[in-house]
Amino acid sequence: MTTPLTQGRISEEIAEQREAYAKAVAAGAPARSHPDRGYAPYRSSVLRHPGKPLVALHDPEAVELSGPVFGVTDVTALDHDLTRRHQGEPLGERIRITGRVLDRDGRPVRGQLVEVWQANASGRYAHQRDDHPAPLDPNFTGVGRCLTDDQGAYEFVTVKPGAYPWRNHVNAWRPAHIHFSLFGNAFTQRLITQMYFPGDPLFAYDPILQSVTDDSARRRLVATYDHDLSTPEWSLGYRWDIVLDGPAATWIEEGR
Repeated sequence: MTTPLTQGRISEEIAEQREAYAKAVAAGAPARSHPDRGYAPYRSSVLRHPGKPLVALHDPEAVELSGPVFGVTDVTALDHDLTRRHQGEPLGERIRITGRVLDRDGRPVRGQLVEVWQANASGRYAHQRDDHPAPLDPNFTGVGRCLTDDQGAYEFVTVKPGAYPWRNHVNAWRPAHIHFSLFGNAFTQRLITQMYFPGDPLFAYDPILQSVTDDSARRRLVATYDHDLSTPEWSLGYRWDIVLDGPAATWIEEGR
């Protein structure tokens, strides 16, 4: 009989990984903003990440030329507002999220296609494979997109997602988060990351977030509450910048 994998065991493994990383940095190893693909506490990642070197393309530009493209006319003025995609109001705490997409030198990245997807306020995705027994919201499907402006700024209006269970181990819960997808000039240049909310008590228990072993890199995934962004009697405001490269880079899934 297989012994159930408990949160206690996962937490022990997280602590072991953090200690090993701290010792390595103290011994002179460079800081790492991106986790190992084989991060053991994240069990499903261990089973599915690439185990062999990536295949190099002889002409990567040809792949981009033959792939789908997008432009300003493909993004409408309402695509950034996830609360206005249906006939009724979605349930949950309305929030406004804004920030800038920057390069390693702090320069704005203009015309960047930014997409988000998330669970609803009850912690359930509008997806046929999500069998979490939380209610679906007929007025919220949890997807949106926008283009960054000349200052590299983006903005989304949505509802704060709820935490949800996942089957990494017994009693595993994901902190509230929003997935961000960023494109360059073509869909083959896609980068994916996640934004979290400050003060979440589930941070310490989540092996996905904790796979970012470096403390400063992990903190860069957490948005900042900004009261000046809050709209009276309507929504709360959060600010979160995304840095694409360099020592202050935002963690990207699959690393570099």
